Amino acid sequence: MKNSSILRVVRVCLGLLCAVALAAPAVAYESVLYEKTSAYSTVVVTDEGGGVRALRFGRDGVRQSLVKRGDPEYLGLPYARTVMTGLALCDEQRRFLVVGLGGGTIPAFLRRHYPDAAIDAVEIDPEVVYVAKQYFGFREDARMRVHVADGRKFIEGIARPYDAIFLDAFGSDAVPPHLTTREFLSAVRRAVAPGGVVIGNIWARESNRLYDSMVRTYREVFDELFVVRASGSGNRILLALPRRQQLSREEIVQRARGVSTSRGFKFDLGDLIQEGYTPADGDGSAGRVLRDADLRGRD
Repeated sequence: MKNSSILRVVRVCLGLLCAVALAAPAVAYESVLYEKTSAYSTVVVTDEGGGVRALRFGRDGVRQSLVKRGDPEYLGLPYARTVMTGLALCDEQRRFLVVGLGGGTIPAFLRRHYPDAAIDAVEIDPEVVYVAKQYFGFREDARMRVHVADGRKFIEGIARPYDAIFLDAFGSDAVPPHLTTREFLSAVRRAVAPGGVVIGNIWARESNRLYDSMVRTYREVFDELFVVRASGSGNRILLALPRRQQLSREEIVQRARGVSTSRGFKFDLGDLIQEGYTPADGDGSAGRVLRDADLRGRD
């Protein structure tokens, strides 16, 4: 072999070694702890390092939940902190419903700060419930229960309203279509107390072609809607009220700070409102009202 050929081989080998060295830090902290295909998705649990674990739908899926076992205060994903801003618009905080269990971060945080509240979580996939308990440390108790059911059917059967309803059900890349329609949100409105709040987590316009239609549908059903951007993420949090309550950003900020102080949160909800309040994103005028009839062609 000529010297020039040898040099080329050496350069290629060195390049491959450098690439491996550079790539190693990005993946060394992450390992797959559990993977199983269910009727709804491929449920994957990964070790993120530092005692943190993530729930994904598919190995390449986005992180649906980040949990630090034994630490219910830990809300590693920005949206999980931002959804708590809805508590500032809730007259009572005695009954909570969380649709979409994930790793159990939202109900666990609520249990930590509202120990006397009744908390129901609804999850359609029993495999998600399994990993929440086995890998993320989620625990039921006398006042916190998880129900394996379709979130829509569960809500349509509610007889006693909730003070706050968190709509956090996602598939691998979007909110399930039957949880976006006017008919579904009308059932949600019937299920929330008159002084309560509905808190919806959706992807922003950049990665959600139905963003404006989702916002417009919420506005069609509810009397008041506020939109909060989850800083550092592509999530938008919709705070929907079954009553007219025209509050300014500063009024919501002060209410949110009051909740953080009285409940001993380790972060300031007021700061999240101050930074993320996005009235320009909230009109939904570019969208259409989503209806169940839109889904029939997908059956």
